[in-house]
Amino acid sequence: MQKTFTHKVLIANRGEIAIRVARTAKALGLKTVAVYSEADRFSEHARYCDEAYFIGGPAPKDSYINVDHVIAAAKKSGATLIHPGYGFLSERPHFVEACHAAGITFVGPTAESMRLMGDKITARKTIDDLGLPRVPGSPGAVKDGKEAQTFADKIGYPVLLKAAAGGGGKGMRRVDQSSEVVSAFESASRESLAAFGDGSMYVEKLILEPHHVEIQVFGDGRGGAVHLGERECSIQRRHQKVWEESPAPILEIHPNTRARMFDTALKITSHVNYAGAGTLEFIVDGDGNFYFLEMNTRLQVEHPVTEWVTGTDLVAWQLKLAMGEFTLPKIPERRGASI
Repeated sequence: MQKTFTHKVLIANRGEIAIRVARTAKALGLKTVAVYSEADRFSEHARYCDEAYFIGGPAPKDSYINVDHVIAAAKKSGATLIHPGYGFLSERPHFVEACHAAGITFVGPTAESMRLMGDKITARKTIDDLGLPRVPGSPGAVKDGKEAQTFADKIGYPVLLKAAAGGGGKGMRRVDQSSEVVSAFESASRESLAAFGDGSMYVEKLILEPHHVEIQVFGDGRGGAVHLGERECSIQRRHQKVWEESPAPILEIHPNTRARMFDTALKITSHVNYAGAGTLEFIVDGDGNFYFLEMNTRLQVEHPVTEWVTGTDLVAWQLKLAMGEFTLPKIPERRGASI
């Protein structure tokens, strides 16, 4: 007989991911709360949940990333949990802290873990402290285009200029020669500032003909962690993934690399006492060498690819962990393939 839970979860998101989280929450017997902006007043997620609350105008800054509005809706609804989905407030430490201050449990990692690994600059320092391989580049943010140019000249071209707070290809520029660095830096920094409210940039060596491989992990917040295998997302357009598959074809060629990547991912996850679902991203070259790229401290868009080959429900794991009803299982067996 399935245990009955008395919690109510507010889903601080919209669209597909809001419905996906709500579906699992309902299967666990939880009451679900949607939030919606003026633009989403008649959206499916607002009808699908048990309750729905208006949180502001159509612009995300007035609704889905307005912490005060989201917390106010949670209090009004009596929600005991907030699941952020992905995007919006899902990787914002100040939102985690706001939830805790309001007496509401955030479904995800701690603010400290987010700062250690969700911030790309801090994450690089964490990896260096652990002595693990990462893509060569600047140790932290560079102050301006001239400093970026000096560092790029030192490590050699081509390089990538990347936004410290970025994602989805925003605030990223490939640079092939020294004369292009300053203008590319200024353009990428402006784009990052507009998209993320932070124009900080760092320099990274561009690995040619790379394979982009992700390791799905889940931590218990006390140093325990398991991996759920890998996904490969090397087929991209403008730094946006268009094809995600598991297992990763490149690791079928280099099985020893797969084992080392799993060990590395678990070492990082345990080191930061990570709680919940997270994804470690790596670059793998044709010889099987791998380099840490970044960590997504949230449920990733592509998580169903992993669920299909492991038979798991990562959202159920997240919710049970947040309710104190989760015991870390053994590493799930993977069967078949998914795309």
